[in-house]
Amino acid sequence: MKAVIIILIVAGVVFGGYKIWEYWDNVEHEREMKANAPQAEITGDRLPGMPPKLEQSFKDAEKGGPKTLKPWVDRVKSTGMVKDPRLAWIELDYVLMITKDDPVQAKRIFADIKQRTPPDSPVLPRIKALEKNYE
Repeated sequence: MKAVIIILIVAGVVFGGYKIWEYWDNVEHEREMKANAPQAEITGDRLPGMPPKLEQSFKDAEKGGPKTLKPWVDRVKSTGMVKDPRLAWIELDYVLMITKDDPVQAKRIFADIKQRTPPDSPVLPRIKALEKNYE
């Protein structure tokens, strides 16, 4: 009888150890899948914050380069029609356009964008990527 109890205890410990190992293997597999999952590329046109009726005027301003984009940004920013995160993305595009011609202005605008961007913003990865160039 004593031997049967010992065998049952050993079998229970082995079975419990196997279940723990199986659970840990599943957790590790899920962690690897999340780490290796392709990240959806964030693009400005997918971000919320701009009404669809402004899309065409934005595209026209963007095609004109920094000379037409800056007045457009100033206008929509003052009226509050475009909000973050889309506004931040558009302003980062403007920063990239003017970096060569006016690096001081580009750094100032970048600092403003960085300061107002919350930690959970979809624009933050782009800010982090550009950060070393504008500080």
